[in-house]
Amino acid sequence: MADTTVLREGLRYGECPRQGPDGRLYYSDFYDHEVRAIDLDTGVEEVVCTVPEQPSGLGWLPDGRLLVVSMRDRRVLRLDDGGLVEHADLNGIATFHANDMLIDPHGRAYVGNFGFDLHGALAVGGEAPMLEPDWVAPGTSLALVQPDGTATVAAEDLKFPNGMGLLPDRNGEHGRLVVAETLAFRLTSFAVADDGTLSDRRVWASLREHFIAPDGIAVDADGGVWVAPALQPFVFRVEEGGEITRRVETSQVCFAVGIVEDKLVCCTAPSSQPEVVAEARLGKLEVFAL
Repeated sequence: MADTTVLREGLRYGECPRQGPDGRLYYSDFYDHEVRAIDLDTGVEEVVCTVPEQPSGLGWLPDGRLLVVSMRDRRVLRLDDGGLVEHADLNGIATFHANDMLIDPHGRAYVGNFGFDLHGALAVGGEAPMLEPDWVAPGTSLALVQPDGTATVAAEDLKFPNGMGLLPDRNGEHGRLVVAETLAFRLTSFAVADDGTLSDRRVWASLREHFIAPDGIAVDADGGVWVAPALQPFVFRVEEGGEITRRVETSQVCFAVGIVEDKLVCCTAPSSQPEVVAEARLGKLEVFAL
């Protein structure tokens, strides 16, 4: 029995749930090519924009303009009054589909990418080879996009950099950026300099023993990281070092998670494989009161 309640059914594949500046829940649906916003109190929903090459990561500049990752053409788009325009081109950095994104309070965006054709590899060999301890995923770079759209490499050799969050300041140390390395089964953290560059790379939590391939993540006010495990119908709250302090069961596999007001919002689906979810409408938004 799931701990969550279903907010919305009929998605193809929901991703990147975020609370917008207006308080609504925003999310992407890969295979409907839409970014949507939904009021959690009324359930009223609208299509915010359509992204032909698949939307993924979402975030807002300090002036309130929406940024959205366009996956297949490896760009970050900006929603201006006249519609979507290019904010940054990541083709010189991303080695496959661009994916999740975090925007810091200064308007700097960190953008991950698959690194290789994961779905193609899964279609041929399944998950089993990737679950072996000696299997090593191809490395790829995390992009840093400045507010003016300039894109540079923030960190190299990450194993499918996916969800990200900023940890709160603690013990006199400025908050660090934590990145889900999905195919390394770990959360990795970095010190963030004043100009947004990253250093002091550390393993924040190793999760392989728990069979958690961290996909989307959300950081709570206490510095815990809620992790969508991509292989299980749960969301886990993880502390630094890897201790799991809470577990929330979802109705199907959870691939993304966000915190909106006092609710945990989970994007679930039976699979991440396009041939399974692109045509069917089996995806859900599920919520859990924190």
